[in-house]
Amino acid sequence: MQDEPNIFSSGSQIVGVGIDIVDVARIARLLRTSEKSFLERTFTQAEINYCQKFSDSAIHYAARFAAKEAMAKALSTGFSEGITLKSVSVENDPKTGAPLAVLDDAAKMRMRSLGAGKMLISLSHLKDYAQAIAILR
Repeated sequence: MQDEPNIFSSGSQIVGVGIDIVDVARIARLLRTSEKSFLERTFTQAEINYCQKFSDSAIHYAARFAAKEAMAKALSTGFSEGITLKSVSVENDPKTGAPLAVLDDAAKMRMRSLGAGKMLISLSHLKDYAQAIAILR
């Protein structure tokens, strides 16, 4: 019997993975009680611009918050060692709309020190919860 094809046949190994789930109501509460400081502390301007296009922006902020947590976990640092909430962010591919991981210099250095050259992310959300996964390869 032939071996199953390797879905990661590009020769890249997975060197980090992170996952997170966020309660949308918690993010909505933060937006109501301390919107400006929460947004400025947590999200890039590109993320804010994207989320504010939607009438229910809390669900989109929650998905991006989950992605930030997942990315920090994949880097094996959490939010320490120079990695901040703004070191990792989510933008969307202009053609497909797919989420793209955007890393600042500190996050890129950490990723490369782990032997990875790329971070892949996926986001999902329902009415009450948002989740994300990040994979370093």
